[in-house]
Amino acid sequence: MPFKSKKRKIAESKIDTNKTYSLKEASELIKQVTTCKFDASVDLHVRLGVDPKKADQAIRGTVTLPHGTGKTKKVLVLCTPDKEDEARTAGADYVGLDEYISKIESGWVDVDVIVATPSVMPKIGKLGKILGPRNLMPNPKTGTVSNDVGAVVKEIKSGKIAFKVDKAGIVHASVGRVSFTPEKIAENCQELIQAIIKAKPATAKGTYLKGISMASTMSPGIKIDAKAFIH
Repeated sequence: MPFKSKKRKIAESKIDTNKTYSLKEASELIKQVTTCKFDASVDLHVRLGVDPKKADQAIRGTVTLPHGTGKTKKVLVLCTPDKEDEARTAGADYVGLDEYISKIESGWVDVDVIVATPSVMPKIGKLGKILGPRNLMPNPKTGTVSNDVGAVVKEIKSGKIAFKVDKAGIVHASVGRVSFTPEKIAENCQELIQAIIKAKPATAKGTYLKGISMASTMSPGIKIDAKAFIH
């Protein structure tokens, strides 16, 4: 059996594994069961009744969390020279094109989000094998391919996140930090869950929200009552 620290055992003892908690209860409890010494990330995991192998059920989208994630995202904008000043003024951390394509090809991916203008997409298509597995490839569906790079960068910096269902049918997303108040954690979760509900494909049959859990970095998970969000 894997070793469990005293802190981990105490944290697990506070969670009733046979219970599904309300979002409010989970948002309060998550602050009590975190064992990290740093300001841990709070993540939401939503299991969906979809088949990700079917193109029309490969759920993805974006949502602006009202209180952000608590982390300032590093943004790279790949664009033509006429758009560079706009991107920098909006707060982009890196701006350019050919030099960053070369850096990425050499293994550099020290960014959280990559934004691109439509005109440069043919040039960066070859980066798909590197950026795709890391969910960094610019995509019109997530709003990261746009001529209005200034507005996109501002949205990302203010708390806009992208979400995508994985091969197991689960959406994983950061919804804040343990230092957030329970109210802020709950409001961010509510916003994400509603966005996932809106993204439900017409072809999805049966129960859509099959399970929801919340966990912070290295903490045990807390099951949340998914039925509370079904109206």
